[in-house]
Amino acid sequence: MVASAAAVGAVATGTFTALLPTPGDTATTAGAAETIDATLVSADSAFIADLPATATGMLAPVSFATAADGAEIAELAFLDKGHAMAQELAERQAEEQRIAAERAELDALIASGGLDGWIAQALDILDLSQSLAPSVKNIIMKESGGNPRAINNWDSNARAGTPSQGLMQTIPSTFEHYVHPSLADESITHPVANITAGIRYMIDTYGLDTLEAGGRTNSSGGYVGY
Repeated sequence: MVASAAAVGAVATGTFTALLPTPGDTATTAGAAETIDATLVSADSAFIADLPATATGMLAPVSFATAADGAEIAELAFLDKGHAMAQELAERQAEEQRIAAERAELDALIASGGLDGWIAQALDILDLSQSLAPSVKNIIMKESGGNPRAINNWDSNARAGTPSQGLMQTIPSTFEHYVHPSLADESITHPVANITAGIRYMIDTYGLDTLEAGGRTNSSGGYVGY
C-alpha cells in the first residue's frame, strides 16, 4: 500500500486520502480508482449520516444559548417583576397615608366644633365631598347667619304655623323627611342634623349642581331662598 501511494501520489483532503495515478503507472490505475471511489463513498456516507434528519437543503440554525443564559434571563425577569411590585406597593402605601392624613385633619376639624366643624361632619355623614363645604356655608350664612337656633317668624311658613328653623331654615315636615337616619332622633335645631336635612332636600329638589353653586340665584345673581 505504501508503494502504491508513492507510485500514484497521495492527496490529503482532511477527511480522507485520495490516491491519484501518476503518468505511466497503468498497473495501479484500476485499483487506485476503486480505492478512491470507496473512500469517497465512505466519507460522504459518514458526513450525510451526521446531518439532521429534517435537513432539506438548508442547515438548521444553531442556538448558542446556554443554561447560564437562560438562568440570567429568568433572573432579570424576576427582578423586573419584583421592581414593579415594589413600586405598586409604595404607591399604595403613599395613597393610604394620604387618606389617613386627610381623615385625621377632618376629625380634628369636626372635633373643633363650630360652623365649619358642623358642616364637615354633615358632609362626612352624607358621604359627600368636603369640597362642598364653602357652598354649604354660603347657604347657611344666607339663611340663618350661622345661628343654629335661628327661627323665621315672619314668612308664609311662620304664618302657617310651621316656621323655618335651624342653620338651613327647614320647616319641621321637611326636616323629618330629609334628616339623615342616623340623626333622626335629634331636634330640628341640632346643627349637624339640620344641615343634613337641608342638603338632602336641596339635592333632591334642585340637584347637586345647585348645591355646588351655593344655592339658588335670580337673573341678577342674587341669592334666592330654597
